[in-house]
Amino acid sequence: MLDDLRHYSGEKLMRDVGAGATVGIVALPLAMAFAIASGLKPEAGLWTAIIAGFLISALGGTSVQIGGPAGAFIVIVYGIVERYGLANLLIATASAGVLLFLLGLFRLGSLVRYVPVSVVIGFTNGIAVLIALSQVRDWLGLDIAKMPGDFFKQIATIAHHIGSFNPYAFALGLLCVAGLFVWPRLWAVDSQFRRQLEQVDTISALKATSRLPAPVVALVTLSLVSWLMKLPVETIGTRFGGIPQGLPPLALPEFSWETVKQLVTPTVTIALLGAIESLLCARVADQLSETPKHDPNQELMAQGVANFVVPFFGGMPATGTIARTVTNIRSGAVSPVAGIVHAATLATVVLVAAPLAQHIPLAVLSGVLLFVAWNMGEWREFGRLKHFTNHYRLMMLSTFLVTIIFDLTVAVELGLVLACLLFVRRQSDIFRADPLPQQHPDLLSYSLYGSLFFGAVAKIDPIVALVERSPAGIRVELDASRLISLDTTGLDALEQLHKAVDKRGGRLELTGLNPQPLSLVERSGFGARLRGEPPAHADE
Repeated sequence: MLDDLRHYSGEKLMRDVGAGATVGIVALPLAMAFAIASGLKPEAGLWTAIIAGFLISALGGTSVQIGGPAGAFIVIVYGIVERYGLANLLIATASAGVLLFLLGLFRLGSLVRYVPVSVVIGFTNGIAVLIALSQVRDWLGLDIAKMPGDFFKQIATIAHHIGSFNPYAFALGLLCVAGLFVWPRLWAVDSQFRRQLEQVDTISALKATSRLPAPVVALVTLSLVSWLMKLPVETIGTRFGGIPQGLPPLALPEFSWETVKQLVTPTVTIALLGAIESLLCARVADQLSETPKHDPNQELMAQGVANFVVPFFGGMPATGTIARTVTNIRSGAVSPVAGIVHAATLATVVLVAAPLAQHIPLAVLSGVLLFVAWNMGEWREFGRLKHFTNHYRLMMLSTFLVTIIFDLTVAVELGLVLACLLFVRRQSDIFRADPLPQQHPDLLSYSLYGSLFFGAVAKIDPIVALVERSPAGIRVELDASRLISLDTTGLDALEQLHKAVDKRGGRLELTGLNPQPLSLVERSGFGARLRGEPPAHADE
């Protein structure tokens, strides 16, 4: 942050204040919706957005990223609360903060970039489906005390309680989704009718209001409609009793090493998802803004500090949020000051207007999250699968399905394992040992191409078998000028070939070695054995 403030000016301050206030208002309904969908009280999301948003902006490695609760965490947090309880969620979040900080401290931030894009798309789309499914209860107004965490159990529960369908809740949610799609496009069409309307002062004023964030417009208008018409729908007030008007108390969750050891999987899940989401968000910010490129390790340390601190105020996991970051950039933000203003704006609204939140219908918040889930998913990627290899399809679809049916951790683990296995197979397919034209009956010549490693050594076996059937005195020449790399297993395969040739009283020649294979051949002593030189310590 200090680097951004060295050449700071009044003009930049005004841009940051305007952007921060805008994104703060946008974050208000999202923070509440994310918390409620995660099985927590709405204030947990609000104070996470405030505290984590401030810390991530002040300490982070990117200038314009906005941190806070994210839709990607909904499924994870809900599952942890259901299985381990709220107190253990706080411990897992704090532990994940420590892990994130250590990842940044030991400069491991760049490792997140090794997650294949097919895996990222697969689990992102899977999470979007789960978020949408989790909102069906409130959207339809179903009388369900608590939703299960399992995908199939959720469907069965919804089907079992479909008789309690509330048409008023459904209408509010539908209007919310429709409004979120229509509002940003309301004045986007350049037409003669629009130009005529703009000449009228009142319509021009209406046009100015179209710049207000769509979620806030939906929240205010539909809450007002519900309150004035006294619609029989569930609200924040009826379910949670409203939002406390004041600072959250500092509370230390009960901590023990026995509990921490039981929470290894939730901790790793939160840390992994937080790292991936925040660094992906930072890369998006780099592409959209003119600010300096992000520092991934500094960003992870900031995420670690934020996630360590927020549980002491009853908060939930936090990470970089793409939608709010993009809003911040498009609103003119140029430095972390905008993120700090965003946190201050949220805090002011919570402290001043908290009592009004009790009138917000849960169906409206479910509409906001359905819209978030739609925008979060990269649905066009399914249509593009036909243009990619079977390897890509397998990784993306398996990650997508496992995310939905099991959980994110298993999905990412499976995706990474598949990525490694398919990479090995692809590299082994690339390696070739092409026979060259024979100029002499006692000579076998081959050209090696690609990487000779543990996944490709089977392609040397036919040469060994041919040598064993050859007459005595056979000579084998291997042109290694196109051999890119060699590992110890590949070296062992060459050793076996050398032994087979030596048994027939022949000679193996390895020519044109590139630097990496040459280094391994010489360090292992294989080069000396090929040249017939005595071992280095033969006299000792």
